[in-house]
Amino acid sequence: MLEQADPLLDQALQGDNQVLGDLLMRHHDRLVRVVSFRMDPRIRGRVDPADVVQETFLEAMTRFADYRRDPKMPFFLWLRFLTVQKLCLFHRRHLGVLARDVSRDVSVFSGPSPEVSSAVLAAHLIGKLTTPSQAAIRAETQSQLEDALNLMEPIDREVIALRHFEWLTNQETAQVLHLTESAASNRYVRAVKRLKVILDTSG
Repeated sequence: MLEQADPLLDQALQGDNQVLGDLLMRHHDRLVRVVSFRMDPRIRGRVDPADVVQETFLEAMTRFADYRRDPKMPFFLWLRFLTVQKLCLFHRRHLGVLARDVSRDVSVFSGPSPEVSSAVLAAHLIGKLTTPSQAAIRAETQSQLEDALNLMEPIDREVIALRHFEWLTNQETAQVLHLTESAASNRYVRAVKRLKVILDTSG
């Protein structure tokens, strides 16, 4: 499925490789956000999310001819797919066998069950509580939030992750999760309502 009315993408698909760099950079900030969210905390001090995206762009340039011949998904989602693959390589490079555990915590939907850990999601949901005076509150809130998220279905956690932290549209979320747009929207609304109820009850 192709994006709607994107002249730059149309030029690239028609064989104008000179516009490919500009096309990639258009998605740079969104992809950095994806990497920042999915990256394991243990390698944050060693790996810049922008470096992961840069390596992804190099790979995308070499593989764009394949995409052009058979664009099975929107261009951004194709880049996102390559980006997460590249991030998994960084995890294996820096964490070795531990990367197998990491993949369960930060993986995108890639099969019958999406997996975003409650711990990762909770940490990002309360990410603004960063001052030393808020440390105790943050720890207690994160623990409560993890408990709340553990009561949700994995796919609902993934919907929240994609919509809130990767800023995917409902249409993009539906495509990533292999849902209809209506199902993705309904899951998102239910997940947010359920999370609010759980937090209000625990609070």
